[in-house]
Amino acid sequence: MSAHAGSRGWSQRSQPAIVAILLGAALVTWIVTVSRMHGMDAGPGTDLGSVGWYVGVWVTMMAAMMFPAAAPMVLIFHRVSRERARRDQSFVPTWIFVLAYLAVWTLYGLAAYGLYRLVVHVGGNFFDWDHGGRWVAGAAIVAAGIYELTPLKSVCLRHCRSPMHYVLGHWRQGRLGAVRMGAEHGAYCVGCCWGLMIVLFALGVMSLTWMAVVAGLIFAQKVLPRGEALTTPFAVLLIGIGIWVAAAPGSVPGLTLPTSPGADRARARMMHMEPGMPMKARPMEPAEMQQMKTQTGPDMSMP
Repeated sequence: MSAHAGSRGWSQRSQPAIVAILLGAALVTWIVTVSRMHGMDAGPGTDLGSVGWYVGVWVTMMAAMMFPAAAPMVLIFHRVSRERARRDQSFVPTWIFVLAYLAVWTLYGLAAYGLYRLVVHVGGNFFDWDHGGRWVAGAAIVAAGIYELTPLKSVCLRHCRSPMHYVLGHWRQGRLGAVRMGAEHGAYCVGCCWGLMIVLFALGVMSLTWMAVVAGLIFAQKVLPRGEALTTPFAVLLIGIGIWVAAAPGSVPGLTLPTSPGADRARARMMHMEPGMPMKARPMEPAEMQQMKTQTGPDMSMP
Protein backbone atom coordinates (compact mmCIF):
# COMPACT_ATOMS: atom_id res chain seq x y z
CA MET A 1 0.00 0.00 0.00
CA SER A 2 1.36 3.42 -0.92
CA ALA A 3 1.74 6.20 1.62
CA HIS A 4 -0.95 8.15 -0.27
CA ALA A 5 -3.35 5.22 -0.12
CA GLY A 6 -2.62 4.71 3.56
CA SER A 7 -3.29 8.37 4.29
CA ARG A 8 -6.55 8.20 2.32
CA GLY A 9 -7.51 5.17 4.38
CA TRP A 10 -7.09 7.25 7.54
CA SER A 11 -9.18 10.05 6.04
CA GLN A 12 -12.03 7.63 5.29
CA ARG A 13 -12.35 6.36 8.83
CA SER A 14 -15.53 7.36 10.63
CA GLN A 15 -15.46 9.70 13.60
CA PRO A 16 -16.43 6.91 16.04
CA ALA A 17 -13.44 4.93 14.74
CA ILE A 18 -11.11 7.87 15.33
CA VAL A 19 -12.51 8.31 18.84
CA ALA A 20 -12.02 4.61 19.53
CA ILE A 21 -8.43 4.72 18.24
CA LEU A 22 -7.57 7.84 20.26
CA LEU A 23 -9.16 6.67 23.50
CA GLY A 24 -7.81 3.17 22.95
CA ALA A 25 -4.31 4.62 22.63
CA ALA A 26 -4.89 6.61 25.82
CA LEU A 27 -6.05 3.46 27.64
CA VAL A 28 -3.08 1.43 26.45
CA THR A 29 -0.61 4.14 27.47
CA TRP A 30 -2.29 4.41 30.88
CA ILE A 31 -1.85 0.66 31.33
CA VAL A 32 1.79 0.85 30.26
CA THR A 33 2.37 3.87 32.51
CA VAL A 34 0.85 2.17 35.55
CA SER A 35 2.88 -0.96 34.86
CA ARG A 36 6.17 0.93 34.48
CA MET A 37 5.69 3.53 37.22
CA HIS A 38 4.02 1.47 39.95
CA GLY A 39 6.02 1.80 43.16
CA MET A 40 8.40 4.42 41.70
CA ASP A 41 7.03 7.53 43.41
CA ALA A 42 9.89 8.96 45.44
CA GLY A 43 8.06 12.24 45.98
CA PRO A 44 9.21 15.76 45.06
CA GLY A 45 12.66 15.83 43.52
CA THR A 46 12.44 12.28 42.14
CA ASP A 47 15.51 11.68 40.01
CA LEU A 48 14.56 11.63 36.32
CA GLY A 49 17.13 9.02 35.29
CA SER A 50 18.92 8.93 31.94
CA VAL A 51 17.48 11.06 29.17
CA GLY A 52 16.53 8.06 27.02
CA TRP A 53 14.65 6.33 29.84
CA TYR A 54 12.96 9.58 30.83
CA VAL A 55 11.80 10.41 27.29
CA GLY A 56 10.21 6.97 26.95
CA VAL A 57 8.29 7.40 30.20
CA TRP A 58 7.39 11.04 29.44
CA VAL A 59 5.98 10.38 25.96
CA THR A 60 3.87 7.52 27.31
CA MET A 61 2.60 9.74 30.11
CA MET A 62 1.70 12.57 27.74
CA ALA A 63 -0.24 10.25 25.45
CA ALA A 64 -2.14 8.90 28.45
CA MET A 65 -2.88 12.32 29.95
CA MET A 66 -3.42 14.50 26.87
CA PHE A 67 -5.15 12.33 24.26
CA PRO A 68 -8.59 12.43 25.95
CA ALA A 69 -8.42 16.23 26.31
CA ALA A 70 -7.14 16.65 22.74
CA ALA A 71 -9.89 14.49 21.24
CA PRO A 72 -12.21 17.40 20.23
CA MET A 73 -9.43 19.08 18.22
CA VAL A 74 -8.38 15.81 16.58
CA LEU A 75 -11.98 15.04 15.61
CA ILE A 76 -12.49 18.45 14.00
CA PHE A 77 -9.23 18.09 12.13
CA HIS A 78 -10.23 14.64 10.94
CA ARG A 79 -13.69 15.83 9.88
CA VAL A 80 -12.21 18.53 7.65
CA SER A 81 -9.63 16.11 6.21
CA ARG A 82 -12.31 13.53 5.51
CA GLU A 83 -14.51 16.06 3.74
CA ARG A 84 -11.61 17.19 1.55
CA ALA A 85 -10.83 13.57 0.68
CA ARG A 86 -14.47 12.96 -0.21
CA ARG A 87 -14.29 15.84 -2.68
CA ASP A 88 -11.03 14.48 -4.14
CA GLN A 89 -9.17 17.52 -2.84
CA SER A 90 -5.81 17.47 -1.14
CA PHE A 91 -6.18 16.32 2.44
CA VAL A 92 -4.04 16.11 5.55
CA PRO A 93 -3.57 12.77 7.36
CA THR A 94 -4.82 12.95 10.94
CA TRP A 95 -2.06 10.74 12.33
CA ILE A 96 0.60 13.24 11.21
CA PHE A 97 -1.23 16.00 13.07
CA VAL A 98 -1.35 13.86 16.24
CA LEU A 99 2.35 12.97 16.09
CA ALA A 100 3.33 16.64 15.62
CA TYR A 101 1.16 17.54 18.62
CA LEU A 102 2.85 14.88 20.74
CA ALA A 103 6.30 16.03 19.54
CA VAL A 104 5.71 19.47 21.07
CA TRP A 105 4.94 17.90 24.43
CA THR A 106 8.10 15.84 24.06
CA LEU A 107 10.12 19.03 23.57
CA TYR A 108 8.50 20.49 26.68
CA GLY A 109 9.51 17.37 28.61
CA LEU A 110 13.09 17.65 27.37
CA ALA A 111 13.21 21.30 28.40
CA ALA A 112 11.95 20.35 31.86
CA TYR A 113 14.56 17.61 32.05
CA GLY A 114 17.35 20.04 31.13
CA LEU A 115 16.14 22.56 33.69
CA TYR A 116 16.01 19.83 36.33
CA ARG A 117 19.59 18.77 35.62
CA LEU A 118 20.77 22.40 35.71
CA VAL A 119 19.03 23.08 39.02
CA VAL A 120 20.46 19.92 40.61
CA HIS A 121 23.96 20.78 39.36
CA VAL A 122 23.90 24.43 40.47
CA GLY A 123 21.74 24.19 43.58
CA GLY A 124 23.75 21.61 45.49
CA ASN A 125 22.06 20.64 48.73
CA PHE A 126 19.69 23.62 48.77
CA PHE A 127 16.97 21.66 47.00
CA ASP A 128 17.17 18.71 49.38
CA TRP A 129 13.84 18.19 51.09
CA ASP A 130 15.28 18.86 54.56
CA HIS A 131 16.76 22.15 53.36
CA GLY A 132 14.83 24.27 50.87
CA GLY A 133 13.12 21.49 48.92
CA ARG A 134 9.66 21.71 50.37
CA TRP A 135 9.62 25.50 50.06
CA VAL A 136 10.68 25.29 46.42
CA ALA A 137 8.00 22.68 45.71
CA GLY A 138 5.35 24.78 47.46
CA ALA A 139 6.42 27.94 45.63
CA ALA A 140 6.28 26.14 42.26
CA ILE A 141 2.71 25.01 42.93
CA VAL A 142 1.70 28.52 44.05
CA ALA A 143 3.24 29.93 40.86
CA ALA A 144 1.22 27.44 38.82
CA GLY A 145 -1.91 28.62 40.60
CA ILE A 146 -1.16 32.25 39.85
CA TYR A 147 -0.56 31.39 36.18
CA GLU A 148 -4.15 30.11 35.97
CA LEU A 149 -5.27 33.75 36.29
CA THR A 150 -3.04 35.22 33.57
CA PRO A 151 -4.18 36.43 30.11
CA LEU A 152 -1.86 33.92 28.40
CA LYS A 153 -3.58 31.04 30.15
CA SER A 154 -6.95 32.43 29.09
CA VAL A 155 -5.92 32.74 25.43
CA CYS A 156 -4.47 29.23 25.27
CA LEU A 157 -7.43 27.66 27.05
CA ARG A 158 -9.87 29.43 24.73
CA HIS A 159 -8.02 27.98 21.74
CA CYS A 160 -8.05 24.46 23.20
CA ARG A 161 -11.76 24.64 24.00
CA SER A 162 -12.81 26.15 20.63
CA PRO A 163 -10.57 24.61 17.97
CA MET A 164 -13.04 25.00 15.07
CA HIS A 165 -12.09 28.63 14.45
CA TYR A 166 -8.41 27.69 14.32
CA VAL A 167 -8.93 24.78 11.93
CA LEU A 168 -11.13 26.73 9.53
CA GLY A 169 -9.07 29.91 9.64
CA HIS A 170 -5.55 28.44 9.66
CA TRP A 171 -5.81 25.34 7.48
CA ARG A 172 -2.54 24.40 5.78
CA GLN A 173 -2.10 22.05 2.87
CA GLY A 174 -0.06 18.87 2.72
CA ARG A 175 1.95 16.89 5.22
CA LEU A 176 4.11 19.82 6.23
CA GLY A 177 0.92 21.74 6.82
CA ALA A 178 -0.30 18.95 9.09
CA VAL A 179 2.96 19.03 11.01
CA ARG A 180 2.73 22.80 11.43
CA MET A 181 -0.90 22.69 12.55
CA GLY A 182 -0.21 19.90 15.02
CA ALA A 183 2.80 21.75 16.39
CA GLU A 184 0.86 25.00 16.72
CA HIS A 185 -1.98 23.29 18.53
CA GLY A 186 0.57 21.55 20.74
CA ALA A 187 2.13 24.91 21.56
CA TYR A 188 -1.26 26.28 22.62
CA CYS A 189 -1.80 23.15 24.70
CA VAL A 190 1.57 23.57 26.42
CA GLY A 191 0.72 27.22 27.06
CA CYS A 192 -2.53 26.12 28.65
CA CYS A 193 -1.20 23.24 30.76
CA TRP A 194 2.50 23.79 31.50
CA GLY A 195 1.69 25.12 34.96
CA LEU A 196 -0.30 22.00 35.82
CA MET A 197 2.63 19.89 34.63
CA ILE A 198 4.90 21.88 36.95
CA VAL A 199 2.57 20.81 39.75
CA LEU A 200 3.18 17.19 38.74
CA PHE A 201 6.96 17.70 38.85
CA ALA A 202 6.68 19.46 42.22
CA LEU A 203 4.61 16.70 43.83
CA GLY A 204 6.41 13.74 42.25
CA VAL A 205 6.63 13.17 38.52
CA MET A 206 6.45 9.39 39.03
CA SER A 207 3.34 9.60 41.20
CA LEU A 208 0.40 7.81 39.57
CA THR A 209 -1.95 9.52 42.03
CA TRP A 210 -0.91 13.05 41.13
CA MET A 211 -0.66 12.15 37.45
CA ALA A 212 -4.33 11.11 37.53
CA VAL A 213 -5.30 14.27 39.43
CA VAL A 214 -3.51 16.57 36.98
CA ALA A 215 -4.97 14.69 33.98
CA GLY A 216 -8.43 15.13 35.49
CA LEU A 217 -7.92 18.88 35.95
CA ILE A 218 -6.73 19.23 32.34
CA PHE A 219 -9.70 17.27 30.99
CA ALA A 220 -12.17 19.26 33.08
CA GLN A 221 -10.84 22.61 31.88
CA LYS A 222 -10.62 21.66 28.21
CA VAL A 223 -13.66 19.44 27.63
CA LEU A 224 -16.36 19.86 30.26
CA PRO A 225 -19.08 22.48 29.74
CA ARG A 226 -18.10 25.79 31.33
CA GLY A 227 -14.61 24.45 31.86
CA GLU A 228 -13.17 27.92 31.31
CA ALA A 229 -14.90 29.01 34.52
CA LEU A 230 -12.76 26.55 36.48
CA THR A 231 -9.57 28.61 36.21
CA THR A 232 -10.28 30.68 39.33
CA PRO A 233 -11.25 27.69 41.52
CA PHE A 234 -8.20 25.82 40.23
CA ALA A 235 -5.99 28.81 41.02
CA VAL A 236 -7.29 28.94 44.60
CA LEU A 237 -6.89 25.17 44.93
CA LEU A 238 -3.29 25.16 43.68
CA ILE A 239 -2.24 28.11 45.81
CA GLY A 240 -3.73 26.37 48.84
CA ILE A 241 -1.95 23.09 48.03
CA GLY A 242 1.34 24.95 47.54
CA ILE A 243 1.08 26.58 50.96
CA TRP A 244 0.06 23.25 52.48
CA VAL A 245 3.06 21.43 50.96
CA ALA A 246 5.46 24.08 52.25
CA ALA A 247 3.95 24.33 55.73
CA ALA A 248 2.92 20.76 56.59
CA PRO A 249 3.94 18.32 53.84
CA GLY A 250 3.49 15.26 56.03
CA SER A 251 -0.25 15.87 56.22
CA VAL A 252 -0.84 16.21 52.45
CA PRO A 253 -2.79 13.14 51.22
CA GLY A 254 -1.02 11.20 48.49
CA LEU A 255 2.29 13.03 48.90
CA THR A 256 5.33 10.81 49.32
CA LEU A 257 7.98 12.53 51.42
CA PRO A 258 11.46 12.15 49.89
CA THR A 259 12.84 11.23 53.33
CA SER A 260 10.34 8.41 53.92
CA PRO A 261 11.00 4.66 53.71
CA GLY A 262 8.53 4.53 50.83
CA ALA A 263 10.69 6.95 48.86
CA ASP A 264 13.75 4.81 49.59
CA ARG A 265 11.95 1.77 48.19
CA ALA A 266 10.91 3.76 45.12
CA ARG A 267 14.50 4.85 44.47
CA ALA A 268 15.67 1.25 44.80
CA ARG A 269 13.03 0.16 42.30
CA MET A 270 14.08 2.88 39.86
CA MET A 271 17.69 1.76 40.20
CA HIS A 272 16.54 -1.71 39.21
CA MET A 273 14.49 -0.43 36.28
CA GLU A 274 17.18 1.98 35.05
CA PRO A 275 20.65 0.68 36.07
CA GLY A 276 22.50 3.84 35.06
CA MET A 277 20.30 6.17 37.06
CA PRO A 278 21.89 7.83 40.09
CA MET A 279 20.08 7.47 43.38
CA LYS A 280 20.42 10.24 45.90
CA ALA A 281 21.12 8.91 49.35
CA ARG A 282 18.83 9.89 52.20
CA PRO A 283 20.49 11.09 55.40
CA MET A 284 20.24 8.36 58.02
CA GLU A 285 18.05 9.15 60.99
CA PRO A 286 19.57 8.86 64.50
CA ALA A 287 17.19 6.02 65.39
CA GLU A 288 18.30 4.09 62.32
CA MET A 289 21.96 4.64 63.20
CA GLN A 290 21.34 3.35 66.73
CA GLN A 291 19.52 0.30 65.36
CA MET A 292 22.44 -0.51 63.08
CA LYS A 293 24.87 -0.15 65.96
CA THR A 294 22.76 -2.50 68.04
CA GLN A 295 22.69 -5.09 65.26
CA THR A 296 26.38 -4.90 64.32
CA GLY A 297 28.04 -4.04 67.58
CA PRO A 298 29.28 -0.84 69.23
CA ASP A 299 32.60 -0.79 67.36
CA MET A 300 31.03 -0.54 63.91
CA SER A 301 32.67 2.28 61.99
CA MET A 302 30.27 4.65 60.33
CA PRO A 303 31.19 6.22 56.98
